[in-house]
Amino acid sequence: MSPAAPTLLYIDDDAALARLVERGLKRLGLTVEHAPDGSAGLLRLQRGGIDVVALDQHMPGLDGLETLERIMALPDAPPVVFVTASQDSKIAVTALKAGAADYLVKDVQGEFIPLLQVAAEGALRQSRLQKARDEAEAEVRASRDRYAALAAEREVLLREVNHRVGNSLQIIASLLHLQANSSTQDDVKAALTNAMGRVAAVAQVHRRLYTSQDLKSVLLNQYLDSLLDDLRRSAEGNRMSRLTLKAVPVEIDPDRAVAIGIVVNELVMNAVKYAYPDGPGPIHVELKLAGDEIVLSIADDGVGLNATSDPRSTGMGQRIVSAMATKLDATVEPDPTHAGTKIVVRFRLTKDVPKPVAAAVG
Repeated sequence: MSPAAPTLLYIDDDAALARLVERGLKRLGLTVEHAPDGSAGLLRLQRGGIDVVALDQHMPGLDGLETLERIMALPDAPPVVFVTASQDSKIAVTALKAGAADYLVKDVQGEFIPLLQVAAEGALRQSRLQKARDEAEAEVRASRDRYAALAAEREVLLREVNHRVGNSLQIIASLLHLQANSSTQDDVKAALTNAMGRVAAVAQVHRRLYTSQDLKSVLLNQYLDSLLDDLRRSAEGNRMSRLTLKAVPVEIDPDRAVAIGIVVNELVMNAVKYAYPDGPGPIHVELKLAGDEIVLSIADDGVGLNATSDPRSTGMGQRIVSAMATKLDATVEPDPTHAGTKIVVRFRLTKDVPKPVAAAVG
């Protein structure tokens, strides 16, 4: 079935010319209705079913420009081709600024009718394109709003999850702290304290996430500051009174922050246990940037690595540090120039994206 011919409303007080227009446009494939003045044209438009309007300038009552203004105020107004016998270009400019899609000079013999057909069809095409563009933009805005709503909901849920995980981990750390304080055996106390520090390192990341506006990164200097506070409040806290931190602001993703926190916990606890056999001493944690690398160091002024190893050591801390270094793609090396013990951890500021593995050819 072929589509229905577009309907043009011709608003003009010249009835004879209106008949010429109707016959001429009908031969050219348009359906034409006639309104003798602006008021009648507006009434017809309110009933709907008009695709395009041809509007004369000079009419009794409402003139063309006044009628054009009222047509443009209608909801979903059809495109308007402004028609006049005047050669004054100022009228054309005024009509186009008022919202007319096109402008046409008429003659009483009807020779302008083919031009009117071209202008009407051009105005229709332009109107359809504009409508399609508006609908597409509206859909884009709606999609963007839906995405923003989903993203906001996801962020709230993630924050809630991090809050619950952080709380649960903090409860576990507190229980370990209580057990460590109540233990009378030094090796059990040390093992529980180490476990508490590892749990606290993870809990601190979640605490940072649910109290931060950014769920994708952690400020490493603030995180380490809070982590060292946790260590000072631990069962071994009396031996960490001289634990210090010097750190530059660095943002890092949460996964690597957890690994860094665990490394710091292990190396600080190692210094607490072995660096100062006769009592507490200074332990320095430093975080700095060197180009595109993060340099983390944990140093003490104690007996040094060459001292006899404590027989109570299980090597668990060293294995944990090695595992976390692998996760960070980091190097962990002692500084031989330092008088006591200084362990330097180096890794890239930005996380390397793994290269895709080529599929095997069978």
